[in-house]
Amino acid sequence: MARGREKRFSRTEWSWIFYDWANSVYATNIMAAIFPILYSQVAGSGTLGDHLYGYAVSLANLLVAVFSPYLGAIADFKGMKKKLWMGFMIAGVVFTAVMGLVGSWQLMLLGFVISRIGFSGANTFYDSFLTDVTTPERMDKVSSWGFAMGYIGGSTIPFVLSILIMFLMNMSELSMRIAVLIVPVWWLAFSIPFMRNVRQISYVDTPPAELGKAAWKNTVKTFRNILKNKAILFFLLAYFFYIDGVDTIISMATKYGNTLGLGQIGMILALLVTQVVAVPCSIFFGKKAEKIGTLKLITFSVLVYAFITVVGFAMGYIVDFHENLGMTLEKAVGISQVLFWVLATLVGTVQGGIQALSRSYFGKLIPPERSGEYYGFMDIFGKFACVIGPALYELFYGLTGKPCFGILSLILLFACGFLFLTVGKKHFRIAEHK
Repeated sequence: MARGREKRFSRTEWSWIFYDWANSVYATNIMAAIFPILYSQVAGSGTLGDHLYGYAVSLANLLVAVFSPYLGAIADFKGMKKKLWMGFMIAGVVFTAVMGLVGSWQLMLLGFVISRIGFSGANTFYDSFLTDVTTPERMDKVSSWGFAMGYIGGSTIPFVLSILIMFLMNMSELSMRIAVLIVPVWWLAFSIPFMRNVRQISYVDTPPAELGKAAWKNTVKTFRNILKNKAILFFLLAYFFYIDGVDTIISMATKYGNTLGLGQIGMILALLVTQVVAVPCSIFFGKKAEKIGTLKLITFSVLVYAFITVVGFAMGYIVDFHENLGMTLEKAVGISQVLFWVLATLVGTVQGGIQALSRSYFGKLIPPERSGEYYGFMDIFGKFACVIGPALYELFYGLTGKPCFGILSLILLFACGFLFLTVGKKHFRIAEHK
């Protein structure tokens, strides 16, 4: 228990935290900002290769989601979690390097699918190590610092470096390939502390020859346990809806801004502000969770996101109905640009917090020796998130012809998340006091 009262992070905790610093560059340079542009240039806009890109993203996410619980069950056996994490991490690093070195779009796409599987798979095992590296009372703090370091390490320093290289080299294809190759170097180098210092403490014993059979039995058993355990079930249902809303806002922000005619440079700078604001706010949420309570802060974040959808709606409403409001389109777009900065700042205040606290709170609800398997099921809910949100957006946008009503529809997701958090409150209290 003494470990839980320590104020400073142990070497093991720091090593776990720094993997967020190591791999977050993949999310910015490969998934979001740079590789999609490079790939589009190589494959050609509107070509078969260009159209296959979206399918590749879906395929990678689907494979990880489907196999996560089974692989998580294998990871829970003695000595397996570190091996599986290492395998997925190395696959991600190697095939990210392939993406930056090869010339054909076919090989780039293959590298992207495998590297994304490696990135997502390693993340699932990384999350499940949270129960091994710290105590339940320190999980909020450790998890929050992980996200904070991720925003600095992956979303700011190497991303800004990549942007500088591309601007100095006039946005050439070579400059984008260098930006892609920064990713495996950064990822591998800062994974070394995790490799050296993180160990699997909680595990299930079983003979190696029975791994496959035992893993399948445990997967089925865990699924049944989730259905019976009301605390875990209600939390996963709430998580599915509100994280869908969170991911949709992240993925649709620039598309929505483009629809309203906002400037791309301004939006990119505003989104960079989101990353910077998220660093101290993630740490703040981790500290406050000890005093206020993790569940209360998650619920508060859900309500803030509901308010964010209202701000997004106002941003679009002003542009869509500027004539009814008695203003010029130029003035309406100017006001909307200011609101986009407000929206980006608001997202930064809660984005890291809601992700970090969701990860740590789930760790408190589950048995530590089965963490790989349970986080595998959580990964399914995370991977299938951002499915309802975009569909809602397009549905209401299509029905009304106004994108502002599309963004407002996302409030339904946060309402459902809030509902399940509220209904499950009694079960959460019982689980927390076990």
